[in-house]
Amino acid sequence: MTRHIASLMRTSLVAGTALVLAAASPIAAQDADDAETAAMTEGEERLAEMLEGRVAGEPQNCIRQLPTERMTTIDGTAYVYGRGNTIYVQRTRNPEDIDRRDALVTRRFSGSQICRQDIVTKVDPVLGFFTGAVFFEDFVPYTRVEDDG
Repeated sequence: MTRHIASLMRTSLVAGTALVLAAASPIAAQDADDAETAAMTEGEERLAEMLEGRVAGEPQNCIRQLPTERMTTIDGTAYVYGRGNTIYVQRTRNPEDIDRRDALVTRRFSGSQICRQDIVTKVDPVLGFFTGAVFFEDFVPYTRVEDDG
C-alpha cells in the first residue's frame, strides 16, 4: 500500500511539474520574443525611417550599382543601396551578422550590377582579416510615393 501511495505521489508531482512548465512556457516564449524584438528595434526603426513614404516593389535578383552610389549599413538589419526616388534593401540570409564596422569585399559576376549570386565577404577594415561571409537574398526596391494632395 505504501508503494502505491508513493507511486501516486510521484505521478502527481510529475504531472504537476509538467502543468507548471506548460503554463510557464508561453510566458517564457513571449519573454524571449520580446527580448529578440528589443534587440532588433533600433535597426528596424532606422530602416522604417528610411522607408517612410516609400512603397515596396517586386524583389530583384540584381541591381545596378555604380562606385559613386551610396550604401548604408544598418547593424543587425540590412544594407540599403542607392538614394533618391528608389532605394534597395538587402536583408541577407543572416541579417543579425550585419555590422557597419566590417568592410564588404564583393566578387561580381555582372559588371556594374550587384547580384545575389555574387561572392561577398566581410573584412576588418583596419587589420584586413576575414570576418565572415555574406549571403545575399533578393534586393527589394522601395520607391517614393508622390503625394497627390
